[in-house]
Amino acid sequence: MAQAEYGDAIGVVVVTYSPGLELDAFAASLDEGSREPLALVLADNGSTDGAPQRVAAARPGTRLIVDESNPGYGAAVNAGAAQLGAEIGYILVCNSDLTLRPGAIERLHEVIRADERIGIVGPLIRNDDGTVYPSARRLPSFRDGIGHALLADRWPGNPWTRRYRQEELGLATEPTPTGWLSGACVLVRRSAFDAIGGFDEGFFMYFEDVDLGKRMLEAGFSSVYVPDAEVVHIGGSSTSQHSERMLRAHHESAYRYLAKKYPQWFMRPALGVAHLGLRWRLRSELRRAAR
Repeated sequence: MAQAEYGDAIGVVVVTYSPGLELDAFAASLDEGSREPLALVLADNGSTDGAPQRVAAARPGTRLIVDESNPGYGAAVNAGAAQLGAEIGYILVCNSDLTLRPGAIERLHEVIRADERIGIVGPLIRNDDGTVYPSARRLPSFRDGIGHALLADRWPGNPWTRRYRQEELGLATEPTPTGWLSGACVLVRRSAFDAIGGFDEGFFMYFEDVDLGKRMLEAGFSSVYVPDAEVVHIGGSSTSQHSERMLRAHHESAYRYLAKKYPQWFMRPALGVAHLGLRWRLRSELRRAAR
């Protein structure tokens, strides 16, 4: 099948799930932060608060697609991307609970256009208290992934977590290659996205961005962190309403990523140990959340 030819414009895909007023704030920052009008697709996974419908009605050119079955984050992004016209060569994938600082989109666009080998770029993400979220990370090895999963909460400074999170990149001032970028806000080259088949829809939520970075690298495309483009992430607006479900999804996705990365027969015993460890951590987190 011949690869589609795309233009140079940017389209925006936002997955929504009862996002509340934070979606209005996002849409306002999108319009204030870009010199050119941007096509916006709201890929809704069954919201009940009416926010996606309100924003779509108020913002000209916004397209709303609804899937009441809630197929997950990656599947919704894929569906939203499919709605974009051929003039769109770059897709800004964002959470609904963030705001974009002026100039952020243009800076991301500038960096990704400069090198056809770049498949994904991501900005510096600030938490709403001003701290920097470690959004650019290494692709986790089996050892680092398990060490981080089991020890990060009880021993935040452990060597596996430090290596995986790459928090030193919070001090970077220039675009820097990395293993993967947080799906909370990334600008993706559409031809590269197509080449790898978009997000793996087998991940309901979490780790779909890690998997995307891995498959981009395998296809010859890099992921680049751009610290002089900045967004603010409030975080957890829709997922916090369903914390138990999200905890389960996180641990299931962690195991899926490891099993997909290490399919060899000789890794099965190690994967079994990882599965038990993740189940133990899930039970601990569910008990803590219930207190």
